This record gives sequence, C-alpha cells and structure tokens, in this order.
Amino acid sequence: MTYPNRRSFCKTALLPLAASALMPSECFGGQGDPAKQSLGSHLRVSLNAFSFNQLLRDNAKDSSKGVDLFGVCDFCARLNIDAVDLTGYYFPRYPDAPTDEYLFRLKRHAFDLGLEISGTGVRNDFVVADEAVRKEGIQRVKTWIEVAAKLGAPVIRVFAQTWPPFRNWRQGAGNADRATVEGRIADALRECADYGQRFGVIVGVQNHGDFLKTGNEHLSLINRVNHPWCGVLVDTGRYASDDPYADIALTAPHAVNWQIKQAMGHKADATPMNMLKLLTIVRRSGYRGNIPIETLPLQRPDYDPFVEVPKVLAEVREAMKATASILPKSDQ
Repeated sequence: MTYPNRRSFCKTALLPLAASALMPSECFGGQGDPAKQSLGSHLRVSLNAFSFNQLLRDNAKDSSKGVDLFGVCDFCARLNIDAVDLTGYYFPRYPDAPTDEYLFRLKRHAFDLGLEISGTGVRNDFVVADEAVRKEGIQRVKTWIEVAAKLGAPVIRVFAQTWPPFRNWRQGAGNADRATVEGRIADALRECADYGQRFGVIVGVQNHGDFLKTGNEHLSLINRVNHPWCGVLVDTGRYASDDPYADIALTAPHAVNWQIKQAMGHKADATPMNMLKLLTIVRRSGYRGNIPIETLPLQRPDYDPFVEVPKVLAEVREAMKATASILPKSDQ
C-alpha cells in the first residue's frame, strides 16, 4: 500500500482539522494563510486580567484587599469564560519570574476550573535610545517566555513604545528617525522571537497609540521583524487614526491574539465599540482562537470590573452569535 507523503497529505486531506493538528508547521503558514482561512472563523472568549488592574494592585499591597489572580480565575469560571490572560504585572516578584510552586498552583487552579491560559504580557521599552534599557527589556521578555511556557500560554504580549519619563517615542528615542527606531525595535523583537521559538511561545506585538498608531505602521514593523514566531496583537481600542476599524481590518488576518476593548480610546470621551462591526471584521479575517476582553475605567471613578466585564461579555457574545455564519473574506 502506498501512503501519501506529509506535504501531499496536507494538500489533499478531506479533514483539514486533523491535518492541522498533526502537522501545523507544514500545513499552515500562519494567521494569514489561505488554507487556515478555508476553515472559517472559530472564536473563544478570554478575559485579560488588566480589567482588574486596581484591585490586583491593591491585593499585592495588602492580601486582605482587592482580588488576586486566583480570584480572577474564579470570576471567569462563574461567567463560563473560556480562558484567562494572566498579565505578568500581577504575579509575585514581577518583573522577576515567580516561583514554579506558585506558577504550577495557579496553572492547576485554572485547569480545575476548565480555563485555558491564553497569554501573558510584560512591560518593555525597545524604543529608547539607552541600549541598556533595551537589553533589560529583552531579558524580561525572555524570562516571561519561560513563564508562559510553564503556564501553557501560547502568546506573550509585548509593546513597541516608550514610557515615562518620556512623553512619546520620539523623545525616548533621542529624536532618531522612524526607520532607525523601527529597526531598533525589530532587532529586539527578532531576538525575543528566536527565544520564543525555543519554548513554543509566540511574541505578540501590541499597538498602543505611540509608535504604532495605524495598521500600516503595525504591519511595517512585523514585516521588518520577519519571524514566524512574532505576530500582531490587535488592541482594538488603541489605533489612533481617522478610521480605526479599517486599521483593525488590515491587521486582523495577521493576528496572533487580541485585546477587545469596550471603546475606541482610553479616556472619558472614548467612543463606544461597535461590537457587531468589530466581530464581523474578526470573522471575515478567518481568525481562529481566543479573543481576550479587556475593560478599562475610562477615567470613571465608579468603574467596577465585576459590573463592567459581564456587560461587555454579553455584548461580545451577542455579536459572536450574530456573526457566526460569516465566512472569511477570501471565501465570500
């Protein structure tokens, strides 16, 4: 009996899902791959722990206050959320790695609740002119790639921007031109992606309204990195352009993860997100995987994640249901 070789099997199998499970690297080239898109969109809801930012920080200072990551997992389970994105800031000892005992206890807690751990993230600065700061950021990402691998998280979220005391990337970069800074960031991301490949963790680069204001800028950076283990993490609330939905549509086919915000912007005058329009874009891109929700205070003193998250979750689930029959754009 003659058996098909691996490459021909990927091309001819009647069950593409089985093929993707057996040989993902040969059958599918990434989020924008036509073969993957032919399967259609399949979405699971996750919750980004940053939604509980203040309560998590309160708990870190006084364990009798706020909520810890175990409590966030419990909250997700009560709402039948599929996964949780456990931001690194809220782990003991951050920016250093937590102990394995803590990691595995949290991992087991999530498992017992039926929760997938969809990702984690760190704060880094690859823009700044100070090489020592960039190297520190690279090492931090590498440390948390190992943490992500131990947790079973497939994606680590990183930034392409600078932080206070600098007001923007130009100031942080010492007024270097954009091409120089993009190359600087890309070199750092490529080194991180090499490390991520060793541990099976994808580096997802988040737009945050500083160096990456548009979809074109986002893709320009990712193309310059040119690494299969580095991709786009679409923050739906932080493209600063005349048409953020167009930016989302441009980057969605290349997404390795998301942050689904309740609004466009992060201040009190932010425009509410049109979830139906957003989920239509996600479906048409052919994205398959987790879509983490992240709710923000939007400068409201009465913000309560225990109230806000269920409200946004209901909107997302309703939009997911309404768009369930939409096919990837290439198939329409």
